[in-house]
Amino acid sequence: MRLEDLNALDPDTAARELLQCCGSSRWARQMAAARPFASAEELMASADRSWGSLERADWLEAFAAHPKIGAGGGGGDWSAQEQAGVAGAAAATLRRFANLNRDYEARFGYIFIVCATGKSAAEMLGLLERRIGNDPEAEIRIAADEQRKITRLRLTKLLDGRQE
Repeated sequence: MRLEDLNALDPDTAARELLQCCGSSRWARQMAAARPFASAEELMASADRSWGSLERADWLEAFAAHPKIGAGGGGGDWSAQEQAGVAGAAAATLRRFANLNRDYEARFGYIFIVCATGKSAAEMLGLLERRIGNDPEAEIRIAADEQRKITRLRLTKLLDGRQE
């Protein structure tokens, strides 16, 4: 989709398209209302501003739209492609992910969020191992910033029409 196409959509359709990039319905509605965007840079700046204006419940809604790292997922969706670094991971690594994902979710109340694109299974596992010991307030801010990075990558995919 071109930026001009996104700008031309009716607000509900635009919000549905944007929801693919970030699972927060409030963010998607804000972004649809902020159109038209003059450039991709303006779109990204608006995405960051909108994300920064949201509350914890909105962040949690966005987090809930992701599959757990290492748990597998749909073959053609962006999440599966972004998590490609764990696709060939050893069974022991996947078990460690499963155990730590469970512990992380029990500790913080949401799944582990990381911008996985370009990261190996070992890198993501290391991040999970380090972040599970964080203070809850610090961790939600880290997770929210990771979601912001994911959203920016997905907006680029949406505009480029790429599925990888």
